[in-house]
Amino acid sequence: MSKILVLGSLSTDFVATTDIRPDVGETVQGNSFFTTFGGKGSNQAVAASRLESKVIMLGKVGDDSFANSIVDNLSDNGVDVSCVESVTHTSSGAAVITISDSDNSIVYVPGANGCVDAEYVNKYKKEILSCDIAVAQHEVSEEAVEALANICEEGKIPFVLNPAPYRKVKESILEKATYLLPNESECKLLYPNLSIEEAVAKYPNKLLVTMGSQGVFFNDGEKSHLVPTFKVDAVDTTGAGDTFIGGFSTAISNGLSIEDSITLANLAASQSVTKMGAQGGMPKLEDLKNNKNYKSSWNL
Repeated sequence: MSKILVLGSLSTDFVATTDIRPDVGETVQGNSFFTTFGGKGSNQAVAASRLESKVIMLGKVGDDSFANSIVDNLSDNGVDVSCVESVTHTSSGAAVITISDSDNSIVYVPGANGCVDAEYVNKYKKEILSCDIAVAQHEVSEEAVEALANICEEGKIPFVLNPAPYRKVKESILEKATYLLPNESECKLLYPNLSIEEAVAKYPNKLLVTMGSQGVFFNDGEKSHLVPTFKVDAVDTTGAGDTFIGGFSTAISNGLSIEDSITLANLAASQSVTKMGAQGGMPKLEDLKNNKNYKSSWNL
């Protein structure tokens, strides 16, 4: 199995379910409340680890009561947390999530994730260079992501950038990404003067656009493809995108083609939405192998 480095956010999710999504100034009664682990970095690390990749996590937690639980959860899921650091006088990251009609809206508070900078990333250059592929998102600083991109370029390590949540990205960072994985709305913000089809054609085998229940759109250098997702009864879509990133990174770093890597990641993401919580439904490799849509040729 491959070795994956994930740079990103570590958080606790505070989740409420309701039949009615509140309008501004409105209070509605919820059906349930629970806490779970989240943060795009943590989610993507756990997703890859459950598919039996070796995963090293780069990120920070605060000095509050949630910090140890966040780190212990990663460790319990097989993620190497030896590089995770704590920040004093700062809260750990948190997300307040409202789930209604099988969809979600989120308020994210960075906390210690906002303290992840280039100096911290460069400190772990040796660990980064020991990996087969590296992954980052936008819930840590741009300078941290840029530092990772630079190290990956130097070490000729494939770099997966998930530009979520959207922010303006330096062209130099985009150029260093081996695989760029935005969703449909993020793609339109990244390339406002291009249609999605024009964008993937301009960046073949690099720009892969996730389009929700439709699937994933990319261009192989000759023509564009929409790789369909798998139909399931969704319970909670939180973390589906992160599951896709973890699945894709696992597959592509184990030598699968881009299309097969997308298909495997789609299968993992489809299973993840059948349970509550960002990490609650993330499948193990055994779960995928027991699914009728798993291809033996993937050979994971």
